[in-house]
Amino acid sequence: MVNFPFLTPGKVVILLQGRFAGKKAIIVKTFDGSKERKFGHALVAGIERAPLKVTKSMDQKKILKRSKCKPFVKFVNLRHVMPTRYQVDIDVGSVLKAAHMAPDAKSTARKEAKTKLKELFNKRYLAKPGSNPGIKFFYEKLRF
Repeated sequence: MVNFPFLTPGKVVILLQGRFAGKKAIIVKTFDGSKERKFGHALVAGIERAPLKVTKSMDQKKILKRSKCKPFVKFVNLRHVMPTRYQVDIDVGSVLKAAHMAPDAKSTARKEAKTKLKELFNKRYLAKPGSNPGIKFFYEKLRF
């Protein structure tokens, strides 16, 4: 991207417009422009509903129920995202391809991609965040 060199895959952004305004997302891939969209845009995957807080005293069943999150996948105009300082190491690109989200793609392919994304986000949430502060930020609900 010529105008937005800092919007790289793995960057955590906050969406500013549309149905998912105020939600956090990860950039999967950026595009300069295409036949359908003549503006700079990006394929993003984010969390529509953040997981709830989990403590050590909870049993395994309750932990699994509270740690579920609802993902979304969307093409977004680059002018409608606000980048954060965080970069995450979640490999969303292996699960999502731009072809899955194309307008002429089958709905079953979209649903499969979304369920794989949900499994990936849930698995990464239950794992230890490690030394990456972006993971903790990504899974917290945005307060403003």
